[in-house]
Amino acid sequence: MTKLLGISGSLRKGSFNTSLLRAAVDLAPEGTEIEIASIAGIPLYDGDVEAEQGIPETVKALKERIAAADGLLIVTPEYNNSIPGVLKNAIDWLSRPPADLPRVFGDKPIALMGTSPGPYGTVLSQAAWLPVLRSLGARAYFGGRVAIPFASKAFDADGKLIDERGKKSVTELLAGFAKSIAT
Repeated sequence: MTKLLGISGSLRKGSFNTSLLRAAVDLAPEGTEIEIASIAGIPLYDGDVEAEQGIPETVKALKERIAAADGLLIVTPEYNNSIPGVLKNAIDWLSRPPADLPRVFGDKPIALMGTSPGPYGTVLSQAAWLPVLRSLGARAYFGGRVAIPFASKAFDADGKLIDERGKKSVTELLAGFAKSIAT
């Protein structure tokens, strides 16, 4: 069984990206389980807080879940043609202290996907994540792309993915990602 941890980079209750993550859980190939984690409750990174109080418990718990997973699925929004601040902030905390990087992210397979209301999905956000993943020592998966455009049409009022092309691209990405981890 391949165990993936999925994280949505949005805190909004009605987030299209969180809906996309839930769709990924349903579309995962046989033998692959996706557990959903949240970045809610992670405070803004502050080196003084880290020095005085250490790593917050929410961060410690998420680090353990990432370290235990076979791979990480990051479902990223795109804000102003780049990375969403709340997700980058979470990754910044998760990278502390630097001595933990090899255990948490070292050679960790990571796949990116996302959706946005615009016509290009999250292509620019996903590209902006690549130097960050490199810095973490993670192994980015390049075997497919899910960047679903026009999110308001791709999901129904209940947040269910209804776009057939989107479903197909999620299914293909997850199958390839899981296979790359298993081999």
